[in-house]
Formats: sequence, structure tokens, C-alpha cells
Amino acid sequence: MAILDDISEQLQKGKKKKVVEFCQQALDEGIPAGEILNNGLLAGMDIVGAKFKANEIFVPQVLVAARAMNAGAELLKPHLQAGEAINAGKICMGTVKGDLHDIGKNLVIMMFEGKGFEVIDLGVDVAPETFIQTAIDENCDIIACSALLTTTMPIMADVVKGAEEAGIRDKVKIMIGGAPVTQDFCDQIGADAFTQDATSAAEKALELVGA
Repeated sequence: MAILDDISEQLQKGKKKKVVEFCQQALDEGIPAGEILNNGLLAGMDIVGAKFKANEIFVPQVLVAARAMNAGAELLKPHLQAGEAINAGKICMGTVKGDLHDIGKNLVIMMFEGKGFEVIDLGVDVAPETFIQTAIDENCDIIACSALLTTTMPIMADVVKGAEEAGIRDKVKIMIGGAPVTQDFCDQIGADAFTQDATSAAEKALELVGA
């Protein structure tokens, strides 16, 4: 449908006003909100993710596209039927204790949201207990930890250990990422997944909740 292609196209350009305008137009034309969401907004975000992964676009473009998507999703929310809303699962995410970097984290959160996850942003300098308690209180499917300093990486091991001690390790998947983090480190601490970029993280998260 042409209007859904228009939504996807404007989203890729980061045109927030246009996206909202076209979403409203699609609703007025009687297109179900779920269809607008999936074939307009999420389809556009998938293309943004693929281009980002291929280095065809960069962080600023992803951020404006994600903002446009959120604005469109906000408009559609009241029109979505129960069970039709974006709902791939719930993730709590933060940058680990001692680390104050958040650009990577924010980008990953936007990609998670683009795949339909509800994300609780714990911010930066997050203690292992906070990750665990939030996962319990909010019934999260995934805990995602980010680190940009080698000195803060061991905190990720504490998160895995904390999840085991709290008895939620079999219920919650743990994802880790950040510039110094490697697959070897992920295996070593017993986390479920390591990904190198935001797009892969979102794809991996879908895989983990589908498993």
C-alpha cells in the first residue's frame, strides 16, 4: 500500500512530522493500526537497521529515524487492539557500574524498540543489584548490559552471578555489549549473547525470546 511505503520512506529520512501526518492519514483511510505499525513503521526501522549495519548511514541518522518511529507509534497506540501492540518482550538495559557512557546504550535501546520490545532504560553507572531487581519487579525477558571501559567489564560477570543467586537465571537471558567486550568474554562469564552492533543486538534479542 502506497501510504505505508510513504511512512517507511519518511521514517528512514527521519521526518517526524511527516511520519505522524501519514500515520494519521492511513488511520483515516481505515487501515488497521497494527498494519500501519508493522508494514510502515517497523518495516522502515528494519531498513534503517540494515543500512546502519552496512555502514551506509551513521548514528545521527539512526537517532532521528528512531525518534520519528516513536512519534508514529505514540499516535497509533490508542488505536491498537489488545495483543496487536508492539510486544516482542521486555528488556531492562543499562551501562554497568563505574561506566558513564550512554550513546551506544541509547542506540541499542532504539533498535530494541524498533523490533517491538518494551525497554526499561536504567541509565548509566548501574549496579548489578539494580539490573536483577528490575528484571524481577518488571518481569523482564532480557537483561542487557553495556560497557565501554575494560575496567567495568567484570561488573557484567556480577550481573550473571546475581541472576543465578536470585534464582532467575533460567527465566532471564543476559546480553552484553560495548567496544571492549568480546565473544570470549561472554562465554567466560556465562552470558547468553554478545553482539557487536545495535542492529545485531536487536536481531539477537528477538532470537533469544523466540527460543
